[in-house]
Amino acid sequence: MSKSKKKQKEQEEIIKSRQEQQSFLKETTIKELIAPAGIDASKIDHLEIISTVNRFARSFFISTLPRMCTFPELFRDLYLFGDINTSIYINPISEEKSQNELNKTINELETERLVAADRGNINRESVLTQKRFEAEALRDEIAAGFNKMYEASVVATIFASNLEELDRLTKLLSTEMSKSLVGIKSAWGIQEDAFKSNLPLMNDKVKKTHAFDRGSMGTVFPFTTSEVGHDTGVPIGFNKQTGTPILFDNFHPSLTNYNMVIFAKSGAGKSVTMKTLVSRSAVLMGIESLALDAEGEYSIVAESLGGINVKISPSSSTIINVFDIEPENVKDEITGRDRVVLNVENKVEDVTQALLTMAKGSTRSPEVNELTKQLIAEAAAEEYSDLGITSDPASLYTGETFGQGNNLYRNKKPMPTIGSWYKRIEAKAKKNINPDYNYHYSYLLKVMKQYIREFNGQMAYFDGQSTFDLLDDIPFINLDISQLEERFARPLAQQILLSWIWEKYVKKNSEDRKKAKKKRVLVDEAWMLLPYPEAVDFLNTMARRARKRNVSLAIISQRFQDFYENPNAQAVLTSSDTKLFLAQDKSEIQYLKEVFKLSEGEAGFLVTCLKGEGLLKVGSDTAILQIVPTAKEFEFVETNLNKLVKERR
Repeated sequence: MSKSKKKQKEQEEIIKSRQEQQSFLKETTIKELIAPAGIDASKIDHLEIISTVNRFARSFFISTLPRMCTFPELFRDLYLFGDINTSIYINPISEEKSQNELNKTINELETERLVAADRGNINRESVLTQKRFEAEALRDEIAAGFNKMYEASVVATIFASNLEELDRLTKLLSTEMSKSLVGIKSAWGIQEDAFKSNLPLMNDKVKKTHAFDRGSMGTVFPFTTSEVGHDTGVPIGFNKQTGTPILFDNFHPSLTNYNMVIFAKSGAGKSVTMKTLVSRSAVLMGIESLALDAEGEYSIVAESLGGINVKISPSSSTIINVFDIEPENVKDEITGRDRVVLNVENKVEDVTQALLTMAKGSTRSPEVNELTKQLIAEAAAEEYSDLGITSDPASLYTGETFGQGNNLYRNKKPMPTIGSWYKRIEAKAKKNINPDYNYHYSYLLKVMKQYIREFNGQMAYFDGQSTFDLLDDIPFINLDISQLEERFARPLAQQILLSWIWEKYVKKNSEDRKKAKKKRVLVDEAWMLLPYPEAVDFLNTMARRARKRNVSLAIISQRFQDFYENPNAQAVLTSSDTKLFLAQDKSEIQYLKEVFKLSEGEAGFLVTCLKGEGLLKVGSDTAILQIVPTAKEFEFVETNLNKLVKERR
């Protein structure tokens, strides 16, 4: 056989083989193609994928598009929704065809415009005129070679573990897409064809196309960057996908708020990450930080940065007075200038919430109700009133002054205390003639004794005048409550100290950003607060109001499920623009995946990633982060006791 005949025969065999493959793909059903007897395609609006764990799938196509397409927002929610696959089929339209179609459209628009003008419908005439001008401009651009037309079909398939979840995700996806004026429709009656169209076979069986020009076609491509960071800030780590360092600025103008949350299982590197961020922020950006330290891990950071470390325990002489109140600078709505005010009403509410938590105790007694709260609030308000403390900031001070020359200072009045409040309750109980109040007075007098110094209460470290103040220009202040009993005393201290920090630390910042300092309040092991509704309410309020004072609230916790199951605590998550997820326990990952719409790949990464690795979400941007403290930083950020002992040896 000659070489030419042999070559011709080989080519014929190749062509025949390709034809057989194409015929196979056309004739093969979806079950035979993917998993024989593994997919039930009999349902009219979804598919059931049968395996060891059944899965449900529903396919969609894009039905309507907005008049103007914005990059990269057009299909961002579709690409990042979660467990979803998306295919886009793009075909260029020839210049001749696009010119003919546009001329036809222009004629139709002009006819409709004339009809609208004859009927006196001015609004419709104006709209049609604008559309005609746009069509003419597009036609001229294509004729000049500056533009081109395309037709595109978009098919997506979403997956869920059960039919109820699939229906819920379908409604959620439709709602999210409607925000950008993109309409989606379920491929009703053609689920099998739509599912096939979403396979990597380059075969669009749905063919629900839309026309795009070159500019709008570019908005379809999923060029969403994996780079996260700012042009200012501190180096927080490296992007594992690109290898580039990530600069993070907690107070960048692009952020809707300055709060952040960090969730991770024990030993994943939460404390190391926060200590690294705090120390670098203090040195490089001058950000002042205050930590509410539940585990005694931040004392060495305070020492290393030249800060202050305060221990609160039953044996310490430190006293925190829950009744402390400070004036605050607010911006006048009319003049725009700062003015000093004293908000006694808000303070009475904060004190009432703290005393209510104390009264309920670790058992969260149901005997404490609105009537008990009313008695607490009335006595608290009378405490301030009897001292002459009103909304006038000057009422905080006595008439006496001290100092010399221009350095004259006023003496501040002693504040009410839990002890003085208790005596007031005692006096009111004796005078009470309302039988409905008898039980509540009796209850308060019994349970509140443990907080009173006069009765040697075991939790009397909140009774008395505060023994120290929170000064400005301190790089790091650590309030160590690790020596308190964990079940109730520690969460109670967290709530009271949050209120005290708000008065002494946050409210000092002006509402004028030019005058306000950058401050951070760090709440470690925040899950301890969640069983106490009053504490959660204050945490939510602080999260919402912190940005106004140029303050970042940082929440650190290892139990995300507690936040997920507590609807009141979820406001903290929505008030935090920055979220960092380090290694997660398998029992927690499903909740994170649902709330933050993590993909299967992201969820899998968080379950298997190493210590110091995690997922950083800043706004709508996401990156895989690796945190690497320097050798010098490891001297005070390391928390592993075994490593610390080894280094000291």
